[in-house]
Amino acid sequence: MTINRRTLIRGAVAIAGIAGLSRTSLADIDPAKLNEPPALGEMSMGPDDAKVTVIEYASASCPHCANFYKTTFKELKKDYIDTGKIRFVFREFPHNDAALAGFMIARCAPKEKYFPLVDTMFETQDAWLQSPRDGLFRIAQLAGFTQASFDECLKNETVAKGIIAIRDRAESEFEVHGIPSFFVNGKVLTGETTIDKFKEIIDPLLT
Repeated sequence: MTINRRTLIRGAVAIAGIAGLSRTSLADIDPAKLNEPPALGEMSMGPDDAKVTVIEYASASCPHCANFYKTTFKELKKDYIDTGKIRFVFREFPHNDAALAGFMIARCAPKEKYFPLVDTMFETQDAWLQSPRDGLFRIAQLAGFTQASFDECLKNETVAKGIIAIRDRAESEFEVHGIPSFFVNGKVLTGETTIDKFKEIIDPLLT
């Protein structure tokens, strides 16, 4: 898939996530419906049978998503994911071609390298976005991609359509329009939600 303006994913989606924003005004979603895995499979951390499931929708090139990863997510992972208290599910919500390409590379890699690649995209977002194709290739090389396998991945329509389907379902069925957006056992949170807000919602569900 060529990264240019002509291949925008059905038009770029505006980044509605605003730094510091946290809303619960949208209707909560049935957890059973939310937990239905996409065709590409689910990318998750933590035990499958955890009492609490946190689902995040984010874009690889969204600055608010990167800031969440660098701040709140690290605490969430340390206190809840690594301790086995929650299951954390990451779902792709690309809002431009750069994000779509980044997620395609992560999906084409071996499954165990998915999160390390996405982590690196968030950690180095400012750098790779200056020249997305070259920047993503440098990141992909960390997972063993060659130029040939990198180019082949970006032409993989099955992967591209699968990622777009995740985003489209989030919009049409779960009313996700701002990123990052989160669901905690179906309860809606949007924006760069603080660790204290997560604790307020998660802790009562663990008892």
